[in-house]
Amino acid sequence: MTAPAAGKSPGQSPGQSQRLDRVLAEQVEDLSRTRLKALIVAGHVSIGGAPILDPAYQVKADETIIIEVPPAVPPEPEGENIPLDIVYEDDDLLVLNKPKGLVVHPAAGHETGTLVNALIAHCGASLSGIGGVKRPGIVHRLDKDTTGLMVVAKNDRAHQSLTAQFADHGRTGALRRGYMAFVWGAPSRPHGTIDQPIDRHPFAREKMAVRQGGRHAITHWEMLESFEGADGKPLAALLACQLETGRTHQIRVHLGHIGHPLIGDDVYGSGFRTKANHLGGAARTVVAALGRQALHAYLLQIEHPATGEIMNWQSGLPEDLVLLQSALRAAA
Repeated sequence: MTAPAAGKSPGQSPGQSQRLDRVLAEQVEDLSRTRLKALIVAGHVSIGGAPILDPAYQVKADETIIIEVPPAVPPEPEGENIPLDIVYEDDDLLVLNKPKGLVVHPAAGHETGTLVNALIAHCGASLSGIGGVKRPGIVHRLDKDTTGLMVVAKNDRAHQSLTAQFADHGRTGALRRGYMAFVWGAPSRPHGTIDQPIDRHPFAREKMAVRQGGRHAITHWEMLESFEGADGKPLAALLACQLETGRTHQIRVHLGHIGHPLIGDDVYGSGFRTKANHLGGAARTVVAALGRQALHAYLLQIEHPATGEIMNWQSGLPEDLVLLQSALRAAA
């Protein structure tokens, strides 16, 4: 939408100048002054073909102002035809294999193309309002580049039950969540527990970190396989992890904290990139092409919200992690 506005405001004499936001507020009645200021700062207001970004810009009486009002963003997510790998579905819930690169719910920078958009298209109006407009049916989440099993509620009863189960984290109920994690280095023992609090990183606010005073977080791990480099020393390992809590980036933060960050994790394992230099050419190529943290949610167990049945699903490693495993095995 483009709307012209003359620069002269009532009572303004030739040769005088006046603030841009004030001129627009007087002449554009259907937009608030706050909205007009936002349009100016965002570069949607121009004079003489040049954007004016300063609301205090002094407009001359003979200047013509052009306002470009962008289309309004839909207040609610809309359905999109995005394929879903559904492993189970009934009237109460849906279990799917989430691929890498799929954001779970709309957020800044990811308003479309999310799992929520796909679910709305698949489930239709039945999903509306369950768990909130922006997160209909969502009771837990996986990071954008983490693959694997997720469960979605399809009605209020299921949402309440599953939300309670995930809040309990299996301490008293049936819920179990298992992850396969390829990490740099190999732990010196076959299994262990990481019991360390997690909070926002003190300097990089988009990251999490182990911090005293943070939220309680427990990760159990078991080593399934270790991979040696050409020098015969442990280079990497495959761990099976189970969560007793559900903190943001928990596995990635905890494994990085004990010195075994996830392969491919540029956020919590960037200092370990040189490890790939110890790999053979083929393995180095596979790691470089991975493009994500090597983490897969392979196990999900819940109590069905309607029947009370204990239901269990397992998902094999996706193709890119199968290639990684084969490359690590051949690296020695």
